[in-house]
Amino acid sequence: MKKTIIIHLKKLPVIMLVLFCLLSVQSYASPSLQTDSISSADVQFTPINPDTPAADVSKSVVPAKETNPAVASVKPATNSSRSLSLWTIFLEGFIGGFAALLLPCIFPMLPFTVSFFTKRHTQARKGIIDAIIYGLSIILIYVGLGMLITIIFGADALNALSTNGIFNFVFFLLLVVFAASFFGAFEITLPYKWTNKAEENTDRKGFVGIFFMAAALALVSFSCTGPIIGTLLVQAATSGARLGPAIGMLGFSVALSLPFVLFAMFPSWLNSLPKSGGWLNSVKVVLGFLELALSLKFLSNVDLTYHWHWFDREVFLVLWIVIAALTGFYLLGKLKFSHDSDISYISVPRLFLAIVVLSFTVYMVPGLWGAPLKSISAFLPPQASQDFDLYTPTLSGGGSNTAAVAPADQAAHKYADLFDKPLNLNPFFDYKEGLAYARKVHKPIIIDFTGHACVNCRKMEASVWPDKKVLPLLKDSYVLIQLYVDDKTELPANEQYISSFSHRKITNIGALNSDIQATRFNTNSQPFYVLLNPATEMPMVTPEGADYNPDSYYNYLQSGINSFNKTN
Repeated sequence: MKKTIIIHLKKLPVIMLVLFCLLSVQSYASPSLQTDSISSADVQFTPINPDTPAADVSKSVVPAKETNPAVASVKPATNSSRSLSLWTIFLEGFIGGFAALLLPCIFPMLPFTVSFFTKRHTQARKGIIDAIIYGLSIILIYVGLGMLITIIFGADALNALSTNGIFNFVFFLLLVVFAASFFGAFEITLPYKWTNKAEENTDRKGFVGIFFMAAALALVSFSCTGPIIGTLLVQAATSGARLGPAIGMLGFSVALSLPFVLFAMFPSWLNSLPKSGGWLNSVKVVLGFLELALSLKFLSNVDLTYHWHWFDREVFLVLWIVIAALTGFYLLGKLKFSHDSDISYISVPRLFLAIVVLSFTVYMVPGLWGAPLKSISAFLPPQASQDFDLYTPTLSGGGSNTAAVAPADQAAHKYADLFDKPLNLNPFFDYKEGLAYARKVHKPIIIDFTGHACVNCRKMEASVWPDKKVLPLLKDSYVLIQLYVDDKTELPANEQYISSFSHRKITNIGALNSDIQATRFNTNSQPFYVLLNPATEMPMVTPEGADYNPDSYYNYLQSGINSFNKTN
């Protein structure tokens, strides 16, 4: 038995590798994971006087019919970023469904269920049709669950989840519970009467009976799939995409149901499946480590949003290093849980996977001294939150601004004690203050609409802004204004107001900055970069979002400077 377990591990290295790397590559193509857009086709903006109270900022709106050619370059957010986000969610769901297929609650049922369909009818074609109906029923059940989440919470609530401290802390605790379940501390099960009710209806003929067979699979396997489903729903719900939960469940259910249909069409493939054994539990444990690592991102969001400063970059990295190291030791057989099977030796594929995991562990270690770790920078707290940083002081961002800096820039900026300053830059965090200074020194403005929970913002700051051509422009040629749209710091009572755009009361810094972005630029995606002429308060070129190509981003910044020089 032990020999069989180890031999069949050879079929898993690619799958396990993809699962473990999921966290580090999630920022691969996610320029809009935190992206949403607000429809405001009837809105344009007019310049804001720097002396205008904050309560009047959102009132600087004119109807669209009063066209202004200077505003023509400001385009509403398109659906392309939304589509990319939904494709990302679908892919995450698909990988999650494939992982669920390899868990002990589902994998042993695969040959049994397929054999039932193929032997149920004398004609193979009817068995295949039943299997297709079974697969479609699985998809219907899980997509229905995703739609139910959207209906219960509402689309507006889902958009706010990613920046809500209470929800983020609940998500952190939830993922820790899921991880403990995968480690074998307990099983998450649904009420037995639900399962019994579904099984009672499996004997019914036609579509109804097959549908209840799929429902029985979903209910019986919930102890294994529940943590994966819960994690996917959390990720999808906090993505900002209104159809996120449904799309995530679509990807999950397609991956879960597809093997049942394919093996029903080609029953001979069943002979090539590895036999059930201890390797199935190894998949659960590795997924448990992944759940635990992912949970820390949600805790970091809470820490950043409420300025606790308990969970800075080095603390986050230490925990990830320990989790990755423990995963590697587990794969080498140095850790064993109560429900693990004994293995007499380590197979070559398992050894290779352990090497990959432990190499990733070593890769993160220099981050404790400030190494940027660009491949995972999107998940880490800001570089500026690190106490001991040997990297940032080595960056050359130019220095011409130091000698000729205006006295006003030497004074502490408003809210400067609340926010981390990336790359030793000295940004403004209040629009009016930054605008007044830009007019004084006669420089163009770059507004960075950002967020504590925005993974793409952190990736831009870690992988693009430090570029030797980009950083000097940010430091010397522009006045940088960073506007956090998810900060929960309360505004003074005299600065609170009712937004003329959303008709909601604006009570904190994040809401104020979000209202400025939505009212003036017809979008609420982050990061969002606006190159502004301080004299006219009009964009000099079309604003853009994340751009991970330093050369392209440099050209964008340079185009703003060229436009500013032509008009001044």
